[in-house]
Amino acid sequence: MSGFRLDGRTALVTGASQGIGEGIARGLAGQGARLVLAARSVDKLEALAEALRSSGTEVAVLPLDLADAEATAERLKELPEGFEAIDVLVNNAGITADNLIVRMSHEDWDRVLRTNLTGTFAVTQALTRGMMRRKFGRIISISSVSGLMGNAGQANYSAAKAGLIGFSKSLARELAGRNITVNVVAPGFIQTAMTENLPESARSDLTTAIPLKRLGTVDDIAAAVIYLASEEAGYVTGHVLNVSGGLYI
Repeated sequence: MSGFRLDGRTALVTGASQGIGEGIARGLAGQGARLVLAARSVDKLEALAEALRSSGTEVAVLPLDLADAEATAERLKELPEGFEAIDVLVNNAGITADNLIVRMSHEDWDRVLRTNLTGTFAVTQALTRGMMRRKFGRIISISSVSGLMGNAGQANYSAAKAGLIGFSKSLARELAGRNITVNVVAPGFIQTAMTENLPESARSDLTTAIPLKRLGTVDDIAAAVIYLASEEAGYVTGHVLNVSGGLYI
């Protein structure tokens, strides 16, 4: 990818230890960004950090559990030296606890909303002040087509992902005057460890439902994030970029 360079920018990616978050981190690094990798799994973060450093990327690791919003806000006050000024925030961390509504526990509802939505609020609030002072920022949240069209058995997850869209649109209006853009990427079905473990019949059914007739890749999502993080996307804010192969039209 030759355009959309991010040289001189520092990006923080939550949920960076695996899957889509790891793919986004690798993509941003490939465009020249310095990275703060945040997630609960320190061992996985350190392994990714070492791989990125070997290719010349400046990387810091930040253990972070978004389920505890107060601890998250405090932790972000301790960004490593040289990485305090975050230009690009990618809110990717999220969990699932799927069940039909008649069987879903209050704890599973609260846990998913607390991590996927309230945790994102805590990270964004903590980092927005610095962006406002510097009069530059890119805030990109990873939602889901489940937040656009719903999905049976995912009332908690879909509610949280839809909440990210409303949250981002509101922030886009609040922060536009400070040259901060706020956008959303809504992935469809993506090839990750979770989909790799599905039975072949289930994978075939998923593929059949997608007009482009394939599952997406983490690189598809990373490319969307890279664009929205770039200078070239400076006039795009409050947008939901649906990256689902046509699953949601």
